Amino acid sequence: MSNQEPMFKGVIPPVSTLFTSEGKLDESGMKRLIDFLIDSGVDGLFFLGSGGEFSQMSVEERKQVAAFATNYVDKRVPVLIGTGGVHTREVIELSEHSKSIGADGVVIINPYYWGLSDDNLYEHYSEIARTVDLPILLYNFPGLTGQELIPEMILKLVETHSNIVGIKDTVDTAGHIREIILKVKSKHPHFAVFAGFDDHLWNTLSLGGDGVISASGNFAPELTIGIYQSFVNKDYGKAIELHQRLAYLPLMYKLDSPFVNVIKEAMKLRGLIDSTYVLPPARPLSEKKIAELKTYLAKAGVEEEVQVGV
Repeated sequence: MSNQEPMFKGVIPPVSTLFTSEGKLDESGMKRLIDFLIDSGVDGLFFLGSGGEFSQMSVEERKQVAAFATNYVDKRVPVLIGTGGVHTREVIELSEHSKSIGADGVVIINPYYWGLSDDNLYEHYSEIARTVDLPILLYNFPGLTGQELIPEMILKLVETHSNIVGIKDTVDTAGHIREIILKVKSKHPHFAVFAGFDDHLWNTLSLGGDGVISASGNFAPELTIGIYQSFVNKDYGKAIELHQRLAYLPLMYKLDSPFVNVIKEAMKLRGLIDSTYVLPPARPLSEKKIAELKTYLAKAGVEEEVQVGV
């Protein structure tokens, strides 16, 4: 497998989960959003990531969203499902469900309550990889989990388990992504390295990585898709121009925590969705912060509404 191209690459938005004002899954809104993203040229869709509000859902709610989304995408693009959790049994249950509904892979963040010893963290992922017959992307987000997936452990997992095929590295430093590329991907070219933050797409690609799984793909996919396609086509001037526009967007994420409300308000401002309901403990974004959000979108040149089919 080591000589193959990565199974997943390009721009894979971590899709926001849309809800009605009563907190129920907004199926019609999700259909419109999914169609818009596929029409925009994404290389895949990732459901139930951080921005998909998985951490505020029950296991049954997560299964409902996963099944609905996978069924509606209907193999038009690859579907990844976030199945991470605080204990191994739950992750296996959710991952096996993802296989049963026809998902193309799972994305698994490390447990985020206990800080685990290296041996226990390795065994957590190993037990999942042995049990679940599905491609697995690791998900490194130490800012939220409190624990980093170090390159040495990633390499050990990749060399032991052929179904661990990539990583979403949500770390705000180019050095960490570079180290994974040099220590893991250089030995196993099939291992896909995705930036988790928008503004690390350019350096990830230039270092030999494979793409991005970042929140702006929900409301401004033309920027990350444009950067990726320009890079592939060696139109580096255009890629850098788009990268400079994209650089304003991470400022949005500091407006609130969790920033899932910020993403949804940006989507609404662009005419992509109607309901911005977020599951508690997230709360609606204030009018003052919505005004600040508009300035960041304007600076990035994404303030104009887009047309979305009904």
